[in-house]
Amino acid sequence: MPGRFFITTPIYYVNADPHVGHAYTTIMADVIARHHRQRGEQVFFLTGTDEHGAKIARAAEDSGRTPKEHADALSGRFREMGRVLGASNDFFIRTTDEQHKAVVQDLIVRMHEKGDIYKGSYGGWYCTSCEAFYNEGDLAEGRTCPTHQREVEWIEEENWFFRLSAYQDRLLAHYDAVPAFVRPKSRMNEARSMVEMGLDDLSMSRAQVEWGVTVPWDPSHTVYVWVDALFNYYTALTYADPDADLVDRLWPPTLQLMAKDILKFHAVIWPSLLMSADLPLPERLFVHGYVLKGGERLSKTTGNIVDPFPYIERYGLDALRYYLCREIRFGDDGTFTDEGFHQRYTTELANDFGNLLSRSTKMIERYRGGVVPADPGGDADLADEALAAREQVLAHFDRDDVTGGVEAAWAWVRRLNRLVEEREPWALAKDDARAGELDQALFSVANGLRIAAILLWPVIPDSCEAVLAALGEPVDGVLLAGAAWDAATPGAVVTPPEPLFPRIEVDEVTA
Repeated sequence: MPGRFFITTPIYYVNADPHVGHAYTTIMADVIARHHRQRGEQVFFLTGTDEHGAKIARAAEDSGRTPKEHADALSGRFREMGRVLGASNDFFIRTTDEQHKAVVQDLIVRMHEKGDIYKGSYGGWYCTSCEAFYNEGDLAEGRTCPTHQREVEWIEEENWFFRLSAYQDRLLAHYDAVPAFVRPKSRMNEARSMVEMGLDDLSMSRAQVEWGVTVPWDPSHTVYVWVDALFNYYTALTYADPDADLVDRLWPPTLQLMAKDILKFHAVIWPSLLMSADLPLPERLFVHGYVLKGGERLSKTTGNIVDPFPYIERYGLDALRYYLCREIRFGDDGTFTDEGFHQRYTTELANDFGNLLSRSTKMIERYRGGVVPADPGGDADLADEALAAREQVLAHFDRDDVTGGVEAAWAWVRRLNRLVEEREPWALAKDDARAGELDQALFSVANGLRIAAILLWPVIPDSCEAVLAALGEPVDGVLLAGAAWDAATPGAVVTPPEPLFPRIEVDEVTA
């Protein structure tokens, strides 16, 4: 459906407080959602929390709370994380929502009636931390979970099974028909390999876990937490708008983001569940890498975490958003360091962008009474460069390449800095005979900054709106159509701002 863009994050598991790994996924989804809103598309951005399963029940017991009390407290922290990060999500789903549970039950009844769910016995090595079974050969040394390095436990019980094996050929056919179903390509290859090696049927209920969605035809069982959680992307649309069912308008998802540890659940199990329920598959999945600290993945279970909030308090929210987009190539692993953060902040945000705005508005105030001159029309080549920068940003986002999009926008910021050094407005101002050249220089840098603010708005929205306000431009003028050379406000009056990114001494950096 043209003009429709439905984007999701995975829903976050409420077993501990959020860390920068969660912040990363939310920020990247928000950047993409904002960019597509700039295109004038109808965007729906979904996030939320996964609140069922044995791990939640155990964590609640350890904290002296009921599972619902525990879920309420932790879900609230994830919702607050989104607010602090400036996430523009349209809905926040909780798997404890009664509406969600009812639709999950309807869907699995449909699958059961189709013959895709049957009863059987199962025994396997189970990791409570990731709520998943492992084959003996997949375990790490000492019979531990390969992800969490914790001992697994043998669980044997009678459960309801989903005929995942029946969808092996259909999955491979879909991968062939839609080569970009999973991005990057390496993750598509990984998913294909999983399927080609053969699929076992999935135990999709638990008899020993009470905290979950009840299986309608067998109340002694609850739905496996991953099946319950994956269906959230669909169930949310049935009640996000109390006045309308959004399924017809928005389904299927355009883009679903996730980290690589949950690739199998999303690229193999999720589409199989949808096929069974006779629902259209997502257009594409994007699998990003891990945020690393000291060369290791961030993990609440292992305690190797980075708390994003001190960085926001010290540097500001936009600095965190920018650093994560710029430093970590979207789709790859990337290391989070204090030194790298401070360097990006100082050399790029404070110097390249903030100082350019300060210098430009002060020169316009000093030499032209604060009014941006009309375009003398002498920078056609620069106008072409601005158009090319916008098209490069669009092309990168078409490939879900957030990092490339930011790099293309930042190349334009650096071009504007070179423009100032090449034209030397302070020298032109000393020669009345060169007043026209000065007008052109001042217009071009102001107009170029306006375009840069539009291109960078999805990444650093508050800062870009401050740039537009300082340039005398409407702060809501962020549609990409406005990133054109001839779209400036005539006679705009500048207001030299306070430092956009105040300098921070290295000894003030958060440890």
